[in-house]
Amino acid sequence: MRTAQEPDAAPIAARGGATTTLFAHPGAELFGSDRMLLESVRGAVEAGGSCLVALPQHGPLEDALRAIGARVAIAPMLVLRRSLLRPRGWPRLVLDAVRGASAAWRLLGEARPSSVYVSTVTLPLWPVLARARGIPAVTHVHEAEASSGRLRNAVLYAPHLLARRTIANSAFTAATMRRSLPALARGCAVVPNGVEGPEHPRPPRASIDGPLRILFVGRLSPRKGPDVALRAAALLAERGIASTLDVVGAPFAGYEWFEDELRAAAAATPAVRIRFHGFVDDVRPHLADADVLVVPSTAEESFGNAAIEGVLAMRPVVASDTSGLREAAEGCGSVRLVPPGDAAALADALQDVAERWASLVGEVGADRERVRSRHAPERYRAAIATQLRDLRLPDLSLREAHGQQRPRRP
Repeated sequence: MRTAQEPDAAPIAARGGATTTLFAHPGAELFGSDRMLLESVRGAVEAGGSCLVALPQHGPLEDALRAIGARVAIAPMLVLRRSLLRPRGWPRLVLDAVRGASAAWRLLGEARPSSVYVSTVTLPLWPVLARARGIPAVTHVHEAEASSGRLRNAVLYAPHLLARRTIANSAFTAATMRRSLPALARGCAVVPNGVEGPEHPRPPRASIDGPLRILFVGRLSPRKGPDVALRAAALLAERGIASTLDVVGAPFAGYEWFEDELRAAAAATPAVRIRFHGFVDDVRPHLADADVLVVPSTAEESFGNAAIEGVLAMRPVVASDTSGLREAAEGCGSVRLVPPGDAAALADALQDVAERWASLVGEVGADRERVRSRHAPERYRAAIATQLRDLRLPDLSLREAHGQQRPRRP
């Protein structure tokens, strides 16, 4: 593993300057928040800034960042995962905190950035250390677990009070912050995610002749509900409705057991053709081959990137009626919302999609244009660039950023 002191970081100190932003991100894959980090960096680059991105490990995101002109440093980080918050994870938490603080402090000193962008609240050390270095920081909040309880969320959010600004990826995320830690939500900017869709999507087929082609895209984890999609497809088979299910995605490290359980369940459901494709960089070909996209999350989602991708591909979407997914689907007639975790309700909605196919197909074009305007990547990039530019203004104090009155001059 390269660190901030190895070849990647050699020219870092020489390139610090008035428009250098150091981005800290907790992963190196290309899932939802990873792609938003990539778009944020792209926005800063397009605005003429110099970008250095700190990642905890190598991965496909690293190459994508270099391709748009960013520099990358691989450094140890404390990333707050659920496993670290349990008693048996505490020794690892302390070790990661010590190693992560040392690496971040050193990198901030070498790079001398004008601002720091902290991607997600799972990186608690970066706003603290940036503040200690006298560098203005912004935290981009992608997490919104209202069911976790206000106290737990307040503890998770607390270190980010030392950031000068906060950005939320949805109104639901901002509302969750406001309930848990009102001081952090004051002055928070809501910047909806920018989602890239196909320039010329393949139109949906005129009629469902043959099995209904169902697609799931996302992490293979209990929270994302691929097992719910599998049970719904099995219920359709019991009703005499033929379907196929394509599963695109991979598990987090440590969740391989869940993928094994999914594959075992698929093998025990011979009436449905279920194919696992693993992680793919570009899901658009799979969307083009599908009839309907399912987003059966069993817990709150801060935003619904996958649902937006389905609408942009002109495919009907069936999603869980919860939090950010509801917000993402607003105004889209081709999106059906169902209770989270309810396989029977999901099967009912999929059956309804097949039976009302002609009318749904008539709505996907208008929905695509509506979503395309609302979540255009260039609009997102411009908004992030503006936030970073304003972050560097010298007359904005931490007190003002969190909604408190600045003392008047005599």
